Amino acid sequence: MTQERLLSVRDLSLVVAQRGVEVVRKVSLDIEPGEIFGIVGESGSGKSLATRAIISLLPPAIKVTGGQVTFKGRDVLSMSEAGLRELRGAEIGLVFQEPMTSLNPSMTIGRQLEEGLTLHTNMPAATRRERILAMLQRVGIRDPEGALSAYPHEFSGGMRQRIMLASVMLLKPALLIADEPTTALDAVIQRDVMELMVELTKAEGTAVLLISHDLPMVARYTSRIVVMEKGSLVEQGTTEQILEKPQHPYTRKLLSSLPIRGEVRTIDTVSAPMISARNIVVDYPGRKSLFKKGTAKRALHGVSVDIHAGEVVALVGGSGSGKTTLGRTIAGLVNQSSGDILFQGRERSADWRDYRLNCQMVFQDPYSSLDPRMTILSLVEEALRLVPDIDRAAKTKRAYDTLEEVGLGAEYALRYPHELSGGQRQRVAIARAIARRPKFLIADEPVSALDVTVRAQVLTLFSDLQKRYGFSCLFISHDLGVVEQVADRVIVMQDGRIIEQGDRNTIFDTPKEAYTRRLLSAIPALDFNETGGVKLKWRLEA
Repeated sequence: MTQERLLSVRDLSLVVAQRGVEVVRKVSLDIEPGEIFGIVGESGSGKSLATRAIISLLPPAIKVTGGQVTFKGRDVLSMSEAGLRELRGAEIGLVFQEPMTSLNPSMTIGRQLEEGLTLHTNMPAATRRERILAMLQRVGIRDPEGALSAYPHEFSGGMRQRIMLASVMLLKPALLIADEPTTALDAVIQRDVMELMVELTKAEGTAVLLISHDLPMVARYTSRIVVMEKGSLVEQGTTEQILEKPQHPYTRKLLSSLPIRGEVRTIDTVSAPMISARNIVVDYPGRKSLFKKGTAKRALHGVSVDIHAGEVVALVGGSGSGKTTLGRTIAGLVNQSSGDILFQGRERSADWRDYRLNCQMVFQDPYSSLDPRMTILSLVEEALRLVPDIDRAAKTKRAYDTLEEVGLGAEYALRYPHELSGGQRQRVAIARAIARRPKFLIADEPVSALDVTVRAQVLTLFSDLQKRYGFSCLFISHDLGVVEQVADRVIVMQDGRIIEQGDRNTIFDTPKEAYTRRLLSAIPALDFNETGGVKLKWRLEA
């Protein structure tokens, strides 16, 4: 006797009701009990909408126009609201991308974890508390008792995602839908959370529907995957089969966009560095109270970095390692408590204006760094406002030329940031940074929020511009796959200190520190074949 399917989706179609635009077209998939199943696709592919339809959690503007969703033999789409309330949480759990928006900021962790048990079980209060404490300990919360009275903002992103996972698994659902559960986390925490998810679900026999644009991560944990493009399911099969022998051009495009090691370049390290940071210490003031002065927190402990002309130095480490603080300190956005920063051999304060004209920064989220009231042309022209010896006409011409260089033609000049995609906005941010022809650029997680194919385009653009203009660059990232593609030299930070540094190949091939090895073990080494497929080999694993 064959085992009954846990979830069966047949010819599911969704439209935007007012405009009649079809956003999901005849999607079909099956999930077996205890299976880890993946849906892969870029933003706008319809993967999240299709999975939200499984539990009838679609936005009001989206309507189901056809198809059937069956869970444990029951038709979900015809269920009453009361039936759906019993289904959600108790039998189907959800973990979303950003736990801070899923957890109620005004409620303690204890109340939020208890909420589901109160709604779906008849457990007495003492039993509920006992189970919650056991689950918090199981997901790696150091002080479960203290966590019960704490609020979400008191935890890091990785800890919040663990708490979110605990709240879902307390009810032991038959199916867990994980929608981009680790996108906002650094590589090590991402792997820890995924390993925890797999461990918990296997122990309870829970099936997992994993939704992501991160192909290597999905490939590591799933047995079968489907690939979606523009609302349609274009390919499905076993994970190994799709990776090694992709049939659809879109799947091959996704695989070809994975970062690979860049070429080795010759850098002049004999001449004086372009940027030299010496023994940088940064202290953040502690929280003050009425009768007590706050204790300062040291973010950087005497860090020294040299960046030579034309060199791309990658600064890597987990969240809280101090890499962004160091980048902002070098840029002059954070004041150091002690230490010196030299630009072309001179103290940067000797000619602060010249330094700021020659030091530019590209931030992680271009939407928050671009003024929404200004056109794209105005945003790029603004970067040229203080450049000497250039008139208005010349500024406008250079702004247009720079937009062309980053792949945005004149037709984008009079648009506003909200009219562009994430990748296009990041191109605008890069255009603003290079318009002045700076000698030094700081890129802080410039591609972490982008889809895999858009990320590949932006990285190629960045490398081309760096070769053309020869600017030095401090490239800050937690994604070592990206670093392997763009960096000449790698500096590894942990807890505000540099623990290892060297040329890119040495760090990736023969890391000395255990922390560096742990970072590298979270990303795959790619072995491409002649059919456009890829074999993922996990680094530093026996």
